Amino acid sequence: MRVLRLLAGLLLASLACASGAQQSVLRPQNVAIVVNEADPTSVDAGEYYREAHGIPPRNVVRVKITGSPRVLSASDFRALKRRIDTALSQDIDVVLMAWTAPYAVECNSITAAYTMGLDMSLCANTCAPAKANPYFDTIARRPYREIGMRLSMLLPSEDAKLARAIVDRGRFTGFRLQEASAYFVVTGDKARNNRAALYPPPQRIASRLLDVKTLRSDGIEQRNDVMIYEIGAVSVPHLDTLTFLPGALADHMTSAGGDLLGQSQMSSLKWLEAGATASYGTVSEPCSHWQKFPHPAVLLKHYLEGATAIEAYWKSVAWPAQGVFIGDPLAAPYCRGCGG
Repeated sequence: MRVLRLLAGLLLASLACASGAQQSVLRPQNVAIVVNEADPTSVDAGEYYREAHGIPPRNVVRVKITGSPRVLSASDFRALKRRIDTALSQDIDVVLMAWTAPYAVECNSITAAYTMGLDMSLCANTCAPAKANPYFDTIARRPYREIGMRLSMLLPSEDAKLARAIVDRGRFTGFRLQEASAYFVVTGDKARNNRAALYPPPQRIASRLLDVKTLRSDGIEQRNDVMIYEIGAVSVPHLDTLTFLPGALADHMTSAGGDLLGQSQMSSLKWLEAGATASYGTVSEPCSHWQKFPHPAVLLKHYLEGATAIEAYWKSVAWPAQGVFIGDPLAAPYCRGCGG
């Protein structure tokens, strides 16, 4: 654990001297939007996103998924992926699926299955280590060209008003620095606090006008400067008292956060409903492997260096097979020249 704490400190120390050379080069023409023609809210959200971010109309892929099931079978997913892939040009690095469901493929998340390939072997024991992410903590800037990976994310669309709000939060980012805080919270839930050893040390990062705060609490409340919020808990209290800044990232380590429409634990959708711009959660029992969740220091480092939300989140999860990424992929509050 001491080694992990040292690593977290070194990552943030490197950021303090960073020049921003690793900021994102992804642009609207590198993003494809997939809409479900069987779901009018998906079509609406996809078009709103396209217009807000200036995505070329040719980058919209239309599919039909009847019934919007929460979980796809392996065969149905493979057919869906073929349909998407055949419509994409070589310039596409990001695929945004404009729907809430489906969000899982067997025991995998749909975003991981699309980006890294479906791992059916994991379904025999979802607590086992998962396939390593070759994009984890890399300096790659064009993931498809450099690694052969198209990063994917869901834009939840079941609630049309929420979908548009998420897009607006992502749209109004792009190096508009403001005073902000990154909150890393240690709760009394030992089983869900495996990431605590990875939390960066408290500090002021003056070049980003950001304070890193590590707290022991059941959750923060009455804060109006939230850019990052990470915690381990089944359910996170006081979300309605917080003000999330445009581009905010937030997630909680628990088993079923990625079961977006489930009731057993707090859904990652709650973060977006509270004002965050992107989040992450697992769709099947991951057990307490920190590698299956965002590495706090890696996430913070890449985001503050100028990565987009999708880049920072994908670069922060070492074993993402069970985790679904949701929100606006192009949100980038620390990227010069990004935003719309």
